[in-house]
Amino acid sequence: MAIREIRTMGDEVLTKTCKEVKMMTPRMAILIEDMLDTMYEAQGVGLAAPQVGVLRRIVVIDVGEGPIILINPEILETSGEQTGDEGCLSVPGKAGCVTRPNYVKVKALDENMEEIVYEGEGLLARAFCHEIDHLDGHLYVEKVEGEIHDVTYEDEEMEEE
Repeated sequence: MAIREIRTMGDEVLTKTCKEVKMMTPRMAILIEDMLDTMYEAQGVGLAAPQVGVLRRIVVIDVGEGPIILINPEILETSGEQTGDEGCLSVPGKAGCVTRPNYVKVKALDENMEEIVYEGEGLLARAFCHEIDHLDGHLYVEKVEGEIHDVTYEDEEMEEE
């Protein structure tokens, strides 16, 4: 497929609320493949459609257990708490300390437009929250506790997205 340009902080598209996906079209299927290719190429663990300039409620995530595709995701349940450094492909070279739920249950549609429920803890829970925030026009930098700091190359492997 294709590697798409990742929009960075300051791009207005990242501040907009995304529209629900009503049906799977060939164009949406290509977008999902491109998003996965783009995420892997950038060595991220998640990517939301607005990060590639498309205002649709689509997220792809892979925390090392294979790709998860979420269409029109919504968080059903959260519990616990985790605080740690979070990064974002749309805020390259930076990270900040963010508190998120440690457990998240998400309902969404898969690429076949069939309902699916995922449960995640730790990094996956963080990725669910982080990526779904993008769909509502929010970046993690709005939630940072303290200062946003530069990350070195070695640290980037620990980045959230």
